[in-house]
Amino acid sequence: MKSTLLEQEKPASAVSAPAIDAALVWLMAITCGLVVANIYYNQPLLADIGNTFHLSDSKVSLIATATQIGYTLGLFLVVPLGDKVERKRLILLKLLCAAAAMALAAFAPSFVVLVVASVLIGIFSAVPQLLIPMAASLANDEDRGRIVGKVMSGLLIGILLSRTISGYVGAHFGWRTMFWAGSAAMVVLTGVLALKLPTSRPSFTGTYASLMKSLVSLTRDLQPLRRAALVGGFLFAGFSVFWTTLVFFLEGSPYHYGSDVVGFFGLIGACGALAAPLAGKAADKKGPDYAIRIGLLLALAAYAILGFGGYHLAGLVVGVIILDVGVQATHISNQSSIFALIPEARSRLNTVYMTAYFIGGSLGSLAGGFAWANAGWAGVSATGFSFVLAAFLINQLYRRKQQAR
Repeated sequence: MKSTLLEQEKPASAVSAPAIDAALVWLMAITCGLVVANIYYNQPLLADIGNTFHLSDSKVSLIATATQIGYTLGLFLVVPLGDKVERKRLILLKLLCAAAAMALAAFAPSFVVLVVASVLIGIFSAVPQLLIPMAASLANDEDRGRIVGKVMSGLLIGILLSRTISGYVGAHFGWRTMFWAGSAAMVVLTGVLALKLPTSRPSFTGTYASLMKSLVSLTRDLQPLRRAALVGGFLFAGFSVFWTTLVFFLEGSPYHYGSDVVGFFGLIGACGALAAPLAGKAADKKGPDYAIRIGLLLALAAYAILGFGGYHLAGLVVGVIILDVGVQATHISNQSSIFALIPEARSRLNTVYMTAYFIGGSLGSLAGGFAWANAGWAGVSATGFSFVLAAFLINQLYRRKQQAR
């Protein structure tokens, strides 16, 4: 099986650096956080953007949708190239393009231009999904989970804190300033990474068409990849159910909180990012399967707490922390597991996994909005629990199949 998958591969040679050091890991983590933030800056700014262009709430929300669509396109069409072209060059090119797209958004004279810029921002902000496989390739087998976890922690913090930063900048300096600042950050990152990031030798020698076809082959032939994709997709659906509806819950009874307090829950959720390196370490010591099971059980427990105790602040805070820890522990362990499958195809393995992951997230957002509109917080909790339970049962089913062999 493996020989057919790798018929157009050549053995992956070591990158120029003999080992990955702590400074490089931190640089990768910071880069992931700053780049992924590009995707989420616009969300707290939508009302201000709508006022600028005299748009309805439903129409201006297309900006956030366009950015997500662009990110999915970048993930599926560009990230696989990490196995075919030199990764450092690809990363630097994408950062420069992201800087240009952010500048276009800041300058946008019309809503149409801003939507186009938003799609481009999404496409060129998929850099973290190139850096994470690169970090996995640089790390040795004993430390791979821990290294991936540290790099992922930067990504998670960027996602959680980007809304808070953007909301503050937008309120005090205007929404265009946030995009200009993001563009400048991409330029600075390009310069730093040009000096510090090691180079690598591509492992795939076929055409782009054969590269994309290999995504189908990898998915078909690698059961652990299918398992990780399904478990990750359903789990992220459960995660998205919560974060999509939390703002509605907090603005109503019994809390009646404003947007400033709602943003504070993003800081609470950052506790999940702290669990990422710990989850990676557990995957290194006891295997990814162990950490995945623990993460799924934590996510199930979190929804039980949120469903029954979410009407009390303490219960809501505890539930948020446990949910984030459980989701991130499972996510990091899933990635550790797939990166060990075929080292020469790590970018494509990550593409398959993350595409399923974001499809699940989109499904969860839709389901969460429907559940809130029809059954309130009880419906949200039940829906989120159901998605996580599906992830748990799928994982158990694949474990039994593997043990039966």
